[in-house]
Amino acid sequence: MLLSRHTTRRVRVGQIEIGGGAPISVQSMCSTPTTQIDAAVRQAEALREAGASLVRFSVDTSRDVEALAEIRRSTTVALVADLQENYRLAASVAPHVHKIRYNPGHLQHHEKGKGTAEKVAHLAAVARVHDLAIRVGVNAGSLDPRAGERFPDRREAMVESALEHAKILDGQGFERYVVSLKCSDPAQTVEANLDFAARRPDVPLHIGVTEAGLPPDGIWKTRIAVEQLLARGVGDTVRVSLTLPAGRKADEVLAGQEILADIEAGRFRSVPPRLGRLRVVSCPACGRVESERFVDLAMRVREMAVDLGDLDLTIAVMGCRVNGPGETDGADLGLWCGPATVHLKRGSRAIGTFGYDEILARVREELDARARHGAEVQARE
Repeated sequence: MLLSRHTTRRVRVGQIEIGGGAPISVQSMCSTPTTQIDAAVRQAEALREAGASLVRFSVDTSRDVEALAEIRRSTTVALVADLQENYRLAASVAPHVHKIRYNPGHLQHHEKGKGTAEKVAHLAAVARVHDLAIRVGVNAGSLDPRAGERFPDRREAMVESALEHAKILDGQGFERYVVSLKCSDPAQTVEANLDFAARRPDVPLHIGVTEAGLPPDGIWKTRIAVEQLLARGVGDTVRVSLTLPAGRKADEVLAGQEILADIEAGRFRSVPPRLGRLRVVSCPACGRVESERFVDLAMRVREMAVDLGDLDLTIAVMGCRVNGPGETDGADLGLWCGPATVHLKRGSRAIGTFGYDEILARVREELDARARHGAEVQARE
């Protein structure tokens, strides 16, 4: 089955091309700390061998930059630097990568006296000098506060933020960029991407569901979004973001390839038989995770939640301080993990900080209380 795709501009990333009718690539992100060079190279090579065209690394410090220089010499896969809070590292990391990804919601953290346009202009200038592509990575859980204030609807805020940054890059005469608009909810992800594509059909789109969580549910969430977008001709590269231990990270790539192969063959499987109203959202364990116990915690929370049946509840389990605090705000119950403790929240309100040996019992208390409340409401009805 040959799907008709939107004609976007073609963006070169090293030897890979995205958009403009190029084959849809599958990419992934290393979950090992970037500074653990040997482990990072092994994982990057495993991802490449599984079929990943691009592999992304967390870049937060000058030590990460130095490590990427070594990693670049040890792998042939195209490398992407993920700049979250520190966009100023772009110039130093640029010689060692093929692409820079930045999140508009995190540009505010440094050099607060500078405006967004000035910071994006700097990134464009660095990319131009070093022959790099850029991804504007808009994430529903870490939106630019300005967009969130102007557009209370999260989907609209995502789209307007992406449009603003596309306009800034265009104004710099820089066209080698890709945009992503991701949410942990497949339906909102689809709506945001379709809206952006209708208004900027020329811009290649990196598609996927952020914090899709543990397999198999995380694969289903991604499949729903990717199938619905590619069926409408929208999407040029794919990421499946799963919560997995380091040794199974290549499963992300294999899942992405299977989804694309099924679509190409006309095998559309969404909507799955049942995802349920209870949603466990978890991040894909990148190099910013500060405790190896994070993945096990996410798995055990999901096992615990199985007993709750049809309770309408979102639980978010996040692995780091960079995205965890903000991206748990939208969950009914949120956990974000530090090196030795886990921060527990109800929505945006903090409940407390607990050790890894204490947190599951505290989560159990919260879930039991919600289940009792749900039963009481149902009885009154």
